[in-house]
Amino acid sequence: MRLMRRSPAFGAKDAQTVKAFREAESYDGPSLIIAYGHCIAHGYDMARGIEHQRLAVDSGYWPLYRFDPRRAGQGEAPLVLDSAAPKTDVADLMNVESRFQATAQHDAAGYAALVDRAREQIGKRLSLYRELAKRPVCLKSQVSSLNVNVEP
Repeated sequence: MRLMRRSPAFGAKDAQTVKAFREAESYDGPSLIIAYGHCIAHGYDMARGIEHQRLAVDSGYWPLYRFDPRRAGQGEAPLVLDSAAPKTDVADLMNVESRFQATAQHDAAGYAALVDRAREQIGKRLSLYRELAKRPVCLKSQVSSLNVNVEP
């Protein structure tokens, strides 16, 4: 089955969000949109939800991309990475969320390690996405040949 996949955050880039929805709607097959949404359980002021979405994208925590299998038929890479390189540190995002701050208060060293690991994983994930966005066909064997281990 061919599936169109989208990852928007409407507070970060309105135009990318609209484009993602339009492309998904035009696809003659299943489309999946997993959008970043602010959440009260993350423990920050909901009045700042749009700013928080922007911070999630700007830190690389939530990359913006679109995957359209129709592009492969045109000799183009099916994956389009709409995010630029991170402009801010993911620690800025984690510092405003109580779910992460609870860890910082309980175990400062563990929190520091968590932030470092988040930075590392963001770098690996974005590196992988950039490489896949250059390839007209993205096969599982090609992903494994990139020698990039991206944990979920």
